[in-house]
Amino acid sequence: MHTVVVGTSGVTASDVLAVARGGARVELSGEAVSALAAARGIVDALAAKPEPVYGVSTGFGALATRHISPELRAQLQRNIVRSHAAGMGPRVEREVVRALMFLRLKTVCSGRTGVRPEVAQTMADVLNAGITPVVHEYGSLGCSGDLAPLSHCALTLMGEGDAEGPDGVVRPAGELLAEHGIAPVELREKEGLALLNGTDGMLGMLVMALADLDMLYKSADITAALSLEALLGTDRVLAPELHAIRPHPGQGASAANMLAVLEGSELTGHHQDDAPRVQDAYSVRCAPQVAGAGRDTMAHARLVAERELASAVDNPVVLPDGRVESNGNFHGAPVAYVLDFLAIAVADLASIAERRTDRLLDKNRSHGLPPFLADDAGVDSGLMIAQYTQAALVSELKRLAVPASADSIPSSAMQEDHVSMGWSAARKLRTAVDNLTRVLAVELYAASRAVELREGLSPAPATQAAITAVRKAGVEGPGPDRFLAPDLAAADVFVREGRLVEAVEAVTGPLR
Repeated sequence: MHTVVVGTSGVTASDVLAVARGGARVELSGEAVSALAAARGIVDALAAKPEPVYGVSTGFGALATRHISPELRAQLQRNIVRSHAAGMGPRVEREVVRALMFLRLKTVCSGRTGVRPEVAQTMADVLNAGITPVVHEYGSLGCSGDLAPLSHCALTLMGEGDAEGPDGVVRPAGELLAEHGIAPVELREKEGLALLNGTDGMLGMLVMALADLDMLYKSADITAALSLEALLGTDRVLAPELHAIRPHPGQGASAANMLAVLEGSELTGHHQDDAPRVQDAYSVRCAPQVAGAGRDTMAHARLVAERELASAVDNPVVLPDGRVESNGNFHGAPVAYVLDFLAIAVADLASIAERRTDRLLDKNRSHGLPPFLADDAGVDSGLMIAQYTQAALVSELKRLAVPASADSIPSSAMQEDHVSMGWSAARKLRTAVDNLTRVLAVELYAASRAVELREGLSPAPATQAAITAVRKAGVEGPGPDRFLAPDLAAADVFVREGRLVEAVEAVTGPLR
């Protein structure tokens, strides 16, 4: 099994994916253990002094003015975890919780939190045992970080609350820890607070969304190319020299992908022979511009994620010179903004895909295709309602594109009077990514059928490979009306699992 070693300088996106989705084991580096011990020594020294230090010998948030006596400090740390584990609603996905725990461990191992090495080791042990705390949909305002979700994870470290075992069964966390030989942690000064104060949930979901969208944007270039073929469009608009004079990197990459997918097609450009068109519609001609803008948005989001992955997010933090200082680095605005930016890009990519599908189904705009791609139009409805479903998904995506990060709501007796809502932005982006996958699956279904209805002309080798692969996956081709939902579900799985990209890249080589 793959092992990820956590040091003091952060982790990579591939590390997050390996642990969250791949079940990779986690180990602490010797450097991290040393840094943990050194920072803990600083906290212990401050705890022994009579002067109050925030997070060490005081209350929290709006209650930070109270000095806590030594005999109550362990209880203080337990209480903050218990009281902050106040989530409600459905459970979030296992991969999200594993990313959340792993990224909190990343910050703990930076040596900037003051947590003891044994607490960090317990975090790694819980991950390695496949124990997943029950974390709920609602509870985080994204400032101070993802407090409620992280609190539910910390509760499991204490042997309290509920967690899911490696067998998928939810049980009391204490029982699961005991079965795996893991001793519950007894929290000391600052440790409860250090386990809760981070942007780890929203960051983990950002990293996973970027991985998913990297595949989906390639898929969108493929489905756009298929639609261009089916509509007898021209590939001249994809020429590199046209995109070089507007040098947005994403636009150039999308155009290059479409051109590679269409290489060798006999279908492109034939509209000039029989039904003259000066230009293709925007949804066809501007596909690289729209998909490219989304790619460039992803590039910015990836830069933000990389910076956050290298960060130590906590409050207060232990500085190298021995100071323990309060700060605002837990505020999720940088991550929340790009999560919202991505939701906008996703909605627009889905919107242009739906417009191409609608064009394929309209006999007045499809350049010779049968109405709704039906076998016997009037007796058969063809893909009429498949487009309805796609349109409903796009409408939902437009609602999900409304930014969460613009909707701050004050909390903690106005101490936390401006929050990021980054967790909410991440949750809606996950839904948006799911729906984009479904929208592209419908376009694939329609475009592949339309290409097959163009008799006498051969599609490009790459698009033919895509059609052959999707048919083998159980998505049927042209013919009389049938129960469509199973076909659409199979197309969804085909796109979601990356098999569309895999089939095409077997012909074209790696897409950009």
